[in-house]
Amino acid sequence: MTYKEVMEQARENLGPYCKACPVCNGRTCKNQIPGPGAKGIGDVAIRNYEQWQKVRINMDTICENVEPDTRLKLFGQEFAYPFFAGPVGAMKLHYGDKYDDEAYNKILVSACAENGIAAFTGDGTNPAVFEAATRAIQENQGRGIPTVKPWNPETIQEKMELVADSGAAMVAMDIDAAGLPFLKNMTPPAGSKTVEELSLIISDAELPFIVKGIMTVKGAKKAYEAGASAIVVSNHGGRVLDQTPSTAEVLEEIVDWNEGRMKILVDGGIRTGIDVFKALAMGADGVLIARPFVQAVYGGQEEGVRLYIEKLAAELKDTMAMCGARDLKSINRKMIRR
Repeated sequence: MTYKEVMEQARENLGPYCKACPVCNGRTCKNQIPGPGAKGIGDVAIRNYEQWQKVRINMDTICENVEPDTRLKLFGQEFAYPFFAGPVGAMKLHYGDKYDDEAYNKILVSACAENGIAAFTGDGTNPAVFEAATRAIQENQGRGIPTVKPWNPETIQEKMELVADSGAAMVAMDIDAAGLPFLKNMTPPAGSKTVEELSLIISDAELPFIVKGIMTVKGAKKAYEAGASAIVVSNHGGRVLDQTPSTAEVLEEIVDWNEGRMKILVDGGIRTGIDVFKALAMGADGVLIARPFVQAVYGGQEEGVRLYIEKLAAELKDTMAMCGARDLKSINRKMIRR
C-alpha cells in the first residue's frame, strides 16, 4: 500500500463531512459541524494552514554530511520523531460510522507506539470513550497521552484514576474544549478553569501535565502559574472560536517569553515534515497533527498510520539535511524566513 492509496481508501470510508482532500487546508469542510470544520465562518483552520506556508526555508548545504537525528526526549520518554498524533473524539459524529472512538484509539495508539511516536487520545461525553482510550494506552505499555476535557472536578478525578491505571508518563487537558458547541450544557458539565482550579487538577494528577489550548503569552503565564509542565499552542484546529490568529502567528512570542520554563508543543494546520521543521525552528519542542491521522486510520488502519509517519519523517529529515541541521537542537530561526 502507498500513501496515495491510503488517501483514496479514506475517501471511500469517511462519512459525509470529511472529504480527505489532497491537502487538508480547512477550505472544503470550513464551517461544517458535525464534521472536521469550525464554528462561525471557519476561517481559522484555513488561516492555520496558510500561515505555515508563508514561512520559508533557508537552504544551506555547505555543511557536514550526516544522517539527521530526529529523536525527541520528553518527560523521561524518547520518541523517534518530534511529532505526535493529536486528540480526536466523537468519531461517528464527525467522521462516519466505520469506527467508534474505542476502535479508532485502539488502532491509532498501537500504530503510533509501534512506529516510535505517541498519540494524544480524545475524550467524550460518554465515559466509555476515555475508558477505552486509557485501556489502549495501558495495552501499549503507557505509550500514549490521555487528554481530558475540562469537566467538573468530580469527573476529572474519576478520569485521572484511569490515567494512573494506564501507566501513561504524562497527561493533557485541552482546556479550550470549553468552546466546543456540542459540550455546551452537557452532563457532566465542561467549562473554563481558573488558575486555582487548574492548579489543583495538576497537583492531583501527579504526572507531567500538558495544557492544550494556549494562544497568548498571558495564557502561557497562567498555565505556568498553575504548574503545567508543558503547553500546546493551539486554537483547537480553529473549531472553538472564529477570528483568532493562527498558531504560527503567536508561537514565537510565547516561546520568547517562556525561556525554557515549560516544554512547548504546537498544532494547527501542520501537515508535512517541512511544516514540522518550521515549527521547531520557531522554538517549539514538538508538534501535534490531528486530522491527517484520522484520514490515515480510515484509509489504511495501522498501515495507513505507519505510512503517514514515514512520510512526515522523510520530509523532516530531508529538510534538516538541506539546512545543515544535524539534530533537533541545531534547528534554529536562522533556518527560516517570513
